[in-house]
Amino acid sequence: MTGKVEEALSYEQARDELIEVVRRLEAGGTSLEESLALWERGEELAKVCRRWLEGARARLDAALAEEKEADAEGSEQAGE
Repeated sequence: MTGKVEEALSYEQARDELIEVVRRLEAGGTSLEESLALWERGEELAKVCRRWLEGARARLDAALAEEKEADAEGSEQAGE
């Protein structure tokens, strides 16, 4: 999975698949080739999760900045 398909994954889908990848790697019993493929998939999924979390952080920061700005404007108007 790459590109558009990964972009379509929700945070929860990517996280759940990443958990499964880690579980399979920790369980062992896979060939070197399969382990490498799982590792690479895990890296891709981690990037998807990171992008979702960074986006959520940006949205929170923007909302907090708007709230702070509105509070500051309210304080200025109250002081007039």
